[in-house]
Amino acid sequence: AHAQLVVSHPWARATVPGQQATGVFMTLETPAPVTLVGVHSPLAGRAEVHEMKMAGSVMKMRPVPRLPLQVGQATTLQPGGLHIMLMELKTPLVAGQRVSLSLVVENDQGVRQEYAVEAEVRPLNAPPPATSPQKTQGRP
Repeated sequence: AHAQLVVSHPWARATVPGQQATGVFMTLETPAPVTLVGVHSPLAGRAEVHEMKMAGSVMKMRPVPRLPLQVGQATTLQPGGLHIMLMELKTPLVAGQRVSLSLVVENDQGVRQEYAVEAEVRPLNAPPPATSPQKTQGRP
């Protein structure tokens, strides 16, 4: 049996006309060890998990092809750290709309499962949503 992925507070940043990429953020939890190995969205030509890190005095962003999710430990995708990048956007993202994503996780036997997530698009200057105990299940 595959673990359920629990997704909390999924949101995406709105874009301005001509902008080709944006970030998506959320918190992920799982009752069994799995690895996030992919992400897809019908609104983007490409979607990847990325990480921002300081390299000396320069902030660098790099793709993370595999992101292990630990049992009993929330993995937070947030601005300035781990996050999902939607690239080659097919349309601008407007505050108030919802973005569909599929998160692909793999268990330790190599079995993959996709989970559907809907992320609220928030204004460019909006802070991350306040945390609360409310959680949503990713839908396989």
